[in-house]
Amino acid sequence: MNWKKETVEINKRRKLAKAQGGKDAIKLQHAKGRLTLRERIKLLLDEGSFQEQGEIAGGSEVNEKGGLESITPANFILGFGKINEKQVVLGGEDFTVKGGSPNAAGLRKSVYTEELALKYKVPLIRLHEGGGGSVAGPGKKSGGYGGDPVFSRSRFKSIADTLKEIPVVSAALGPVAGMPAARFVGSHFRVMTKDTAQILVAGPAVVERAFGKKMTKEELGGSEIHKLNGVTDNVASSEEDAFNQIKRFLSFFPQNKYEITEKIFSDDSLERQEEALISIIPKDRKRSYEMRDIVNLVFDKNSFFEMTKFYGRGIITGFARINGYAVAIFANDSNFYAGSMSAEGAQKTTRFVKLCDTFNIPIVSLVDEPGFLIGPDAEKAGTILHGTNAVLATTESTVPWTTIMIRKSFGVAAAAHYGPDGYVLAWPSAESGPLPLEGGVAVAFKKEISESENPEAKRKELEDKMAKNQNPFPRAEAFSVHEIIDPRETRKYIAMWAERIQSQLKANLMKN
Repeated sequence: MNWKKETVEINKRRKLAKAQGGKDAIKLQHAKGRLTLRERIKLLLDEGSFQEQGEIAGGSEVNEKGGLESITPANFILGFGKINEKQVVLGGEDFTVKGGSPNAAGLRKSVYTEELALKYKVPLIRLHEGGGGSVAGPGKKSGGYGGDPVFSRSRFKSIADTLKEIPVVSAALGPVAGMPAARFVGSHFRVMTKDTAQILVAGPAVVERAFGKKMTKEELGGSEIHKLNGVTDNVASSEEDAFNQIKRFLSFFPQNKYEITEKIFSDDSLERQEEALISIIPKDRKRSYEMRDIVNLVFDKNSFFEMTKFYGRGIITGFARINGYAVAIFANDSNFYAGSMSAEGAQKTTRFVKLCDTFNIPIVSLVDEPGFLIGPDAEKAGTILHGTNAVLATTESTVPWTTIMIRKSFGVAAAAHYGPDGYVLAWPSAESGPLPLEGGVAVAFKKEISESENPEAKRKELEDKMAKNQNPFPRAEAFSVHEIIDPRETRKYIAMWAERIQSQLKANLMKN
């Protein structure tokens, strides 16, 4: 006597589970331009590294003799894997099985995903495509849906806990609604495919029933909508592009908040000085320039990874490396609102600073901040509320900061760019004060300008005079900045700082 019969059945169940929703469902998935979940997992992870959990979970159908006839697999696939030889936990809805709407086993596996990643302290990756609950419930019931037991823990608790300890990334690769949509936004990095993904609180049928209005999924929650409102950080041109973005994002992070991101080898010379930096800031203060060009000229070549580009566009956030060390990039884009911090930009700033602080990633701030966005729309958006939250997030951060004053640094909003006890450098083009020059002169010298024979000439005379007081040299003389530097030296100064703070980063780990 042995257990051969049972082991044969194990293999049979595994084979049936891997068939997912069946050939027709897989064919339909491909016809929509989307990969199956198992194909996605294979494309994302290191070859052969996926170790599935609950591989044969689901429902089985047996014949009269008790023999196995078929399996309806759990419509959520979960397991361990590796990306660039580092362990991760990965899970996602299988859209080929009932459109990803959870069956009983799938629901259990989805809830377990966060707990598993937390237990092993490794990054969590979610690949979303599917809906949340159904009025019919996750399984067969004799009566109505009675809800979870009174002693059950909220399913959102583990989602919240992961955000405090491990990097969490989510990709929307098809229609995503309900609980999966909530999980998607409950992530540190969110990416959706351009033409095939939608994020929805409720789908077209529910919207039509509630409002009597017919809309497509794309009209309700396509990438063009969500890249502008901050629901998604980035938009990917394809599923492969989404997976490459996930890999790049994770490359700047430690496995968990109790570790430091590893330094990687860089063949980009510390002595590299880009001549373009000496003239990149126009002498004409009203002209804009490309801050991203500065980032690419200063930091390790091809290392800059931007996130949330289309939301709060006066602010730039992302990651890069300097001499192989991972750093966060926080900067202003003078092409939008002259770089002013809008309500959206402030919310973007707060989230980004807290993300960096959680995972001990040092922040490099490139400042060209004219202040909070002003005007009636800015007031309606609560700019001062969200802006103050951004300033407080910076004030409360413990991660090392270095700030390079590129151009403008004015008002309360500027305080969001200077971390506690930060290392501050200034370019010759830097100017700072309580108010931007133009607005400050108009307010302070309103009577003198209006009573002048030539108000415009008087205003310009006063602005030119006051401009001399806003250049960086008085600040350097007062030791209000550490150094004024040649812009071409920026790479060297930041690299020396990045090396210097490594002991500080290690000390921060002791506080966790």
